[in-house]
Amino acid sequence: MLSAGERPQPSTINASLDAPVKPVSLNHSAHTAAPWPDMDQVGNIQHIWVITGPAGCGKSTVGRDLQEELNCPFLEGDDFHSVSNKQKMAQGTPLTDEDRWDWLISLRKAAIDALSPSESNNFHPPSGVVVACSALKQKYRDVMRVAAYGTPLVQIHFIYLRLSESVLIQRVNQREAHYMKSGMVHSQLEVLEEPLGEWDALTVNVEGPKEEVQRNVWDLVTAKLAEYE
Repeated sequence: MLSAGERPQPSTINASLDAPVKPVSLNHSAHTAAPWPDMDQVGNIQHIWVITGPAGCGKSTVGRDLQEELNCPFLEGDDFHSVSNKQKMAQGTPLTDEDRWDWLISLRKAAIDALSPSESNNFHPPSGVVVACSALKQKYRDVMRVAAYGTPLVQIHFIYLRLSESVLIQRVNQREAHYMKSGMVHSQLEVLEEPLGEWDALTVNVEGPKEEVQRNVWDLVTAKLAEYE
């Protein structure tokens, strides 16, 4: 059986069967993706653009630039971490899978909410949402993929920002007042499963100048959007 990262996205799928399951008992509704609105309420295809990669790769910078280009909401994944997660990372303690489940589920729900008709968007949902999320392992990306299950009008794409460990550490060291320290970069790279070969993932080398990276990302996004015209 192919994993979610290896097979074409279905138009309708039972997420409870195909999505990765948190390895503990799930007893509350927070672990269930919110229902999508009726198709005629949405209209055109909507896109979820998940900017992935380890700390220091530029997820927020690339994500906010893409937000401006697409004129759509941006979700900063760091904002959805619990206080305990942030404290662990600030102390140099790597997060476990257990630490990440609720974070990923909360971020996924926020992406669904951003694309759903609501008072905040005058019941005219945007064409897409950009999400900055490390999504280091395939099973983490599979959790996010559940956001697009259940409707053919939502497509999810991962944009993986790739660069060397030395540049990552340099960039993290240049940050000010951020809970993620340079020592965490190595631990993230140890668990990183690059999304190479995953059907919905695009890879961008981000060791060049900011303007070059932004241009390369935008070229990939526009090419992908053209496939839906």
